[in-house]
Amino acid sequence: MLSEPAHHTSQTSAALQYQYDLVCIGFGPASLAIAIALHDREIKARVLYIERQRTFVWHAGMLLPNARMQISFLKDLATLRNPRSKFTFVNYLKSKNRLVAFTNLSTFLPLREEYNDYMSWCASHFEEDVQYGHETICVSPAENRMGPIQAWRVLSRNVETNETNTVTARSVVVAIGGKPRIPPALSTGGLDRRIIHSSLYSKAAPSILTDANKAHNVAVIGGGQSAAEIFNDLQSRYPNSYITLYTGASALKPSDDSPFVNEIFDPERVDMFYDLPTESRLKTTWSDKATNYGVIRPELLDRMYESMYHQRLHEPDQSKWQYKIVAWREVVGFETCPDRRIRLKLKNTSNGEITMSDSSFDLAVLGTGYERNGHETLLEPARHLLRENRYAVERNYKVKFRKDAVASDCGIWLQGCCEDSHGLSDSLLSILAVRGGEMVDAIFPMQSPGPGKSGCAKL
Repeated sequence: MLSEPAHHTSQTSAALQYQYDLVCIGFGPASLAIAIALHDREIKARVLYIERQRTFVWHAGMLLPNARMQISFLKDLATLRNPRSKFTFVNYLKSKNRLVAFTNLSTFLPLREEYNDYMSWCASHFEEDVQYGHETICVSPAENRMGPIQAWRVLSRNVETNETNTVTARSVVVAIGGKPRIPPALSTGGLDRRIIHSSLYSKAAPSILTDANKAHNVAVIGGGQSAAEIFNDLQSRYPNSYITLYTGASALKPSDDSPFVNEIFDPERVDMFYDLPTESRLKTTWSDKATNYGVIRPELLDRMYESMYHQRLHEPDQSKWQYKIVAWREVVGFETCPDRRIRLKLKNTSNGEITMSDSSFDLAVLGTGYERNGHETLLEPARHLLRENRYAVERNYKVKFRKDAVASDCGIWLQGCCEDSHGLSDSLLSILAVRGGEMVDAIFPMQSPGPGKSGCAKL
């Protein structure tokens, strides 16, 4: 059951009347999981989702041919919480008449473009509740002279017309995802047109490198999955080009997704992690980094190494290779050449020596990951209400405000930016189905299943 449309109230009372029970800022996978959980719980609520993009799309810049998911399709937006939900990946396949064919693939890892289509299919069921093409500017408390805060004002802007709009809500979920992490030396004064982040790769690269057969010179910066996928994709997209990957590490390293290690992403592990002392959390996060940060799927590493070996077979002189991987190099700056190409300033991470790249590049792609602190800017008007002068959250992801500053049935919840308190799974897709249910239980406790109940329909 979809949420009921919002209505404006004219009633005046000591408590501020709000238009929505819930406003979700950002309509990516996290908010979509919440929408699905609300539907599965049959909760009637006034809900609005505000999304900057004009339509639902997930990591559009990295929907590369043959790129596969890194998690099982069973960790979709519903199955781990409610395998009977109509929004499971299996039901999506059934509705698209591809269930038998997919089964014949004998894989748990669908193509990334298919998973994006799955999530778009889910999102299409909630279009009437989504305000696309609107960027949220800030969330501020609707001050109440009679007592604690009972609602929030959400200010947004139409990205096309620049018109602003304000709505009020009892509860707000901030799920805006990450913003591109740009090395400081490359962000001063804005990026050169020939330097792009991986989030823009699939659209921006063809607009800059317009001739697919030309011998372009391209740099890829980073040592993780995105950088490796782009390095690999460039070779097929521009077969005559020269491509160099720079990584500050000593070597490209494999991700660890073995069964026992993968258990760190199990839903119940969040409870254990949240209860750890701060120092233990930091140590645990650091020891678990090899599952997700600065690492590459082993099968992709194998393909990359085979490609490098093929070059070695035909050309012993490495200076003549089309594809190069240069370790121990951090990009710390750049300069623009007279022909508008760029030359990179490189720091040797083993001895600190600074040099300029031997080649100038038509394009440099940053596979440098994402920052997840955008919520701090959005919530700045509410900072004075915080309990700890930082955006600490409860186990149910609710922001900790000062005692009696905010009504108990009113609050702000964070999604995708709580890794320090909830572990590595916070910013990943792996337990979104469970987290969506947790959010619904926290925001609508009177309408959610009681302890020990799953909310699944009876067979």
